[in-house]
Amino acid sequence: MLCREITAKIEETFPKTAACSWDNVGLLAGRKEKEVKRLYLALDATDEVIEHAAAWKADLLVTHHPLLFSSIKRITDDDFIGRRLLRLIREDISYYAMHTNYDVMRMGEAAAERLLLTDTEPLEVTLQMEEKGSVKEKGIGCIGMLPERMSLERCAAQVKKIFALPDVRSFGDRQKQIKKVAVVPGSGKDEISEAVEKGVDVLITGDIGHHDGIDAVARGLAVIDAGHYGLEHIFMDEMEQFFKRNWSEFEIMKEPVTHPFWSL
Repeated sequence: MLCREITAKIEETFPKTAACSWDNVGLLAGRKEKEVKRLYLALDATDEVIEHAAAWKADLLVTHHPLLFSSIKRITDDDFIGRRLLRLIREDISYYAMHTNYDVMRMGEAAAERLLLTDTEPLEVTLQMEEKGSVKEKGIGCIGMLPERMSLERCAAQVKKIFALPDVRSFGDRQKQIKKVAVVPGSGKDEISEAVEKGVDVLITGDIGHHDGIDAVARGLAVIDAGHYGLEHIFMDEMEQFFKRNWSEFEIMKEPVTHPFWSL
């Protein structure tokens, strides 16, 4: 199976045109004609991930976050980005990133499914596409209803359990009753106003700062901060299933779920 055949199928399901204008998705390094027998999945192309992919003799590395967000004028070993790119090229590992195009097409829905949300819809619509004769909306995050009303404290405990998190941080009254939920894997502080406008009880996301949290509560919105990595690591399981549904010709390996920080 050639790299270009795999990336073509990825882009058929998660089109690059669905990505935000500032993003950088697609094949970022390597050969399109590379024969792929081993595919490695990770959230980020860190030094450790590239080392693991090389040790496993991967032919293609697929990550959620792009190693490159903007143009660069030189690739040398003077900085960590250059060193990573040089290692990928030296090991003949093609490198593909699928970021906000994946967020728009699947990430929010995947998180909502794990939370058992019903009556779902995009939180922020960024794309309208024709599907089977009707227009379907896609976008950042997902809104839905919990199976039953519950306290914010219980909701936070469920998020921690479902996503196998070491901890979560919550803003709002522990006993606030929660039914309507918005989930935005990754960094969702820019979606607070959207959630407030749509009458959401709690926003489940990551990267919430002090003022983001207390200001949201003042506007009637509780927030559960599950961490940027905490929700997005589901990308690896989701994409493993995507590849297995479409191909059996190559092996797949996932980077172990390892949170990028530790707490005392």
